Amino acid sequence: MDKVFQSEEQIVFTAKIDETIANSIRRYVNHIPVAAVDEVEISKNDSPLYDEAIAHRTGLVPLKQKGGEEKKTGKLKIETKGEGVVYSGNLKGDFEVAYKNIPLTILSKNKELEFSAFVKFGKGIEHSKFSPGFMFYRNVVELTLDKEFYEEIKRTFPDAEIKEKGNKIILIDNKKRDAADFCDGLADKKGKKIESEKKDELVITLESFGQITPNEIFKKSIDSLKKDLLILSKEIDKNI
Repeated sequence: MDKVFQSEEQIVFTAKIDETIANSIRRYVNHIPVAAVDEVEISKNDSPLYDEAIAHRTGLVPLKQKGGEEKKTGKLKIETKGEGVVYSGNLKGDFEVAYKNIPLTILSKNKELEFSAFVKFGKGIEHSKFSPGFMFYRNVVELTLDKEFYEEIKRTFPDAEIKEKGNKIILIDNKKRDAADFCDGLADKKGKKIESEKKDELVITLESFGQITPNEIFKKSIDSLKKDLLILSKEIDKNI
């Protein structure tokens, strides 16, 4: 596995892995237990939004969580008064919001908003508010095209791996940005042909919504998949 890019919210890496396994890991991202607001009790709402809209927007605010919290429940509150925007950062209680500047509603002068939000753990297969992020992947591709395109490709993709071979250049498309479509369009404009060959490696991207890191999403997704495969294996053994 070779790391291509990493930040707090995204990780991109290449790995020699079968697409069926990668797709199974991708699906199990939504089997990871994640905390989210499940119920909202509103005592005062002078905002222009209905109670249901406030509850819906609050439920979609990502909440940070630490390892071992999967069985924890909690409570958040908002008690605010006065003119201005009410942000997710106004939610205070047992959990910390991942992003504090998500607008929930607005209040006019001397208007109030008060409610309690009850947090529980769930999975993305139940509701999207419990989803920790998403994963996608593509094949590493080797592109062969005329040498005349070298400067433009290098300018657009400065970190690309480009090798020269006679009057041709070979580009290994294994970075964060997908260069294949760009090169196809470039060659098509000048009536040139491009050769492409898919490799066994995959470029895998994981993005987090803020509850847990992309690395944790990948590991927990694999753990959830292993757990279900073990249960399936035991059930098969019982019936053979």
